Amino acid sequence: MSRLEVKTPSQAQAVVEQLYRNMEGRIAASPPGLCPVDMALNFLNLCQAQTCGKCVPCRIGLSQISDMIREVLDGEPDIGILRRIENTAQVIVDSADCAIGIDAANLVLMGLKGFRDDYEEHILHHRCLGSLENPVPCVALCPAGVDIPSYISLVKEGRYADAVRLIRKDNPFPTACAYICEHPCEARCRRGMVDDALNIRGLKRYAVDNAGDVPQPRCAPSNGKKIAVIGGGPGGLSAAYYLVLMGHHVAIYEKRQKLGGMMRYGIPSYRFPREKLDAEIESILSLGIEVHTGVKVGNEISFEELKANYDCLYISIGAHTDKKVGIEGEDSIGVISAVEMLGKIGDDEMPDFTGQNVVVVGGGNVAMDVTRSAIRLGAKKVTCVYRRRQEDMTAQAEEVEGAIAEGAEILPLHAPLRIEEGAGHHVTALWAQPQIIGEHDKANRPRPNTASVEPVRLPADTIIVAIGQGIESHGLEEAGVKLQRSGALVARPDTQLPNMEAVFAGGDCATGPATVIKAIAAAKVVAANIDEYLGYNHKITCDVEISAPLCSDLRPRGRVNPSEREASERKCDFNCIECGMTHEEAVQEAGRCLRCDYFGYGSFKGGRVEKW
Repeated sequence: MSRLEVKTPSQAQAVVEQLYRNMEGRIAASPPGLCPVDMALNFLNLCQAQTCGKCVPCRIGLSQISDMIREVLDGEPDIGILRRIENTAQVIVDSADCAIGIDAANLVLMGLKGFRDDYEEHILHHRCLGSLENPVPCVALCPAGVDIPSYISLVKEGRYADAVRLIRKDNPFPTACAYICEHPCEARCRRGMVDDALNIRGLKRYAVDNAGDVPQPRCAPSNGKKIAVIGGGPGGLSAAYYLVLMGHHVAIYEKRQKLGGMMRYGIPSYRFPREKLDAEIESILSLGIEVHTGVKVGNEISFEELKANYDCLYISIGAHTDKKVGIEGEDSIGVISAVEMLGKIGDDEMPDFTGQNVVVVGGGNVAMDVTRSAIRLGAKKVTCVYRRRQEDMTAQAEEVEGAIAEGAEILPLHAPLRIEEGAGHHVTALWAQPQIIGEHDKANRPRPNTASVEPVRLPADTIIVAIGQGIESHGLEEAGVKLQRSGALVARPDTQLPNMEAVFAGGDCATGPATVIKAIAAAKVVAANIDEYLGYNHKITCDVEISAPLCSDLRPRGRVNPSEREASERKCDFNCIECGMTHEEAVQEAGRCLRCDYFGYGSFKGGRVEKW
């Protein structure tokens, strides 16, 4: 008999591995609105099944906690059981032999701290605080609450104009979001339980690319009320759009010469073609919105003057100032901010990086935008320096991959140390300190620490700083607007300023830099609340009829992903890099939708939200 033999997985183990993958998909697709106590119990039981059972804390303690949480769900115990659960979990954390039991107990402690009110509600009132008011995952996770399953069904039927009309009910920028949205709606798509999440953004793009010129809805009769919107970005334009539809007169005051905000001055045209942005803005303005460009509130017109001339004000100035790295040599000639660079590109003032070594500092989407733009502007070499690991970058993975394919070098785990100057105070290099990854921070991201390695010199003709954006709020502060320590405006959840009558604020200037769709979501809120403040109750509706779905084909099927132009070709210009779906691909992808608004949980509350 041989001493050793080649081991192969048993059939049972192979099936278990498949079950793990299926469970992974279910966890990823877990929708909002589920009972957190019930989910905590299920997570605990899964962790308990993974323990070896050798130590008492795991073998006995986890079982006891499981029994106690089940009693909570049954509404049987007194409130003192929460202390017993907490004490038992803490004992396991302090005494378990390995991380399996420790992490399982930590999950319980996190839940007791994060949703203790849910535990108390079960015990005291025998009910769950979990809500099923908006149980369709994609709709719930879309900040603007767009009726996604319905417009996907319209795409499948070839009713592209109707799909655009339906999207506009909640989002007046269907084209912009079809090209640049970060698609949070896809994160919990239930199709992930079967194979993979739908390509929702891709289907939206197919709809807008094939819908033609879709007329805007009719406005309500004019009521004589006047609203001034400060800022002509996606938030300001969206608020103006809905307020005009409600019958109010709206005037936009924008300090730049063109409207669009970060859609124009923060997103390069290779991601969102300028002609499409201009067409969408013109369509919105066709409703009769008054526009004043090149007007900075506080200079050409005062804040007090606007308050005196309008019934309400909406501040939506975005976040357009740069942030400093805070290192030696930062004021050298050749050091520019990403905000400055993208702003110039937005005004068609293209920097010339021909033959230069360009170093970009940062790891977000903006850093990737300037990295890829620098390549298109003729740079000989572009290096993106980031102090954490590449997998920790906040930029979308496809943006990072795209930059690498176009020739950019990503240099992770290097922190900017100082900037070297040459003749005439011009930058010659960036010195970077290598880092070693360390413990997780409060945001559960591994924290970089200084490594015991000599600094690295990176030759540079231009250094672009892309580490975040600030809010230019000095003029507003002088007018009495309260600010947070970050510089963001202090606004209530209903977007009204706490210390000013008839003044509202939302978007990046109130929350900090975020996404286009979040600015649009804030605009919906402010439009509804301004309308109510003025004494009205207008509703935004859409009369598009949605056909009843057929039984879905649940056979696993691959997701249709967008293709891009060849890297060697696209890096030479600012033309759109992404190719849209074909008709065949769009129909197939739309057919994968499970129509959660019609089947399952979605039917509990009627599925669709037809007006707001």
